[in-house]
Amino acid sequence: MQTLLLVTLMVLTIALVGIILIQRSEGGALGVGGGGGGLMSARGAGNLLTRITAVLGACFFAINLVLAVIANQQRAPRSIVDDVTPTQSVPAVPATPQAPIRN
Repeated sequence: MQTLLLVTLMVLTIALVGIILIQRSEGGALGVGGGGGGLMSARGAGNLLTRITAVLGACFFAINLVLAVIANQQRAPRSIVDDVTPTQSVPAVPATPQAPIRN
């Protein structure tokens, strides 16, 4: 299931990028594109591309949410206390002090 969703997400992403790139620029800050008569100059085609972009974007987010839920369910619950390891052991009974030996 997860593999099928990942492949679908990749195809959807490529389609979304392609649809965004063929859209006509509406004024563009850099002055690139959006000139006189282009391939997609009809207003109806622009509305269609906008709707397709919205649908593909919604599907993109929905699949990502489903993948996040699936990944979270497959994870085993852990406690942060389980990761703590003592750095040094403390003796149960203190050792008796010994006097220094002189040579």
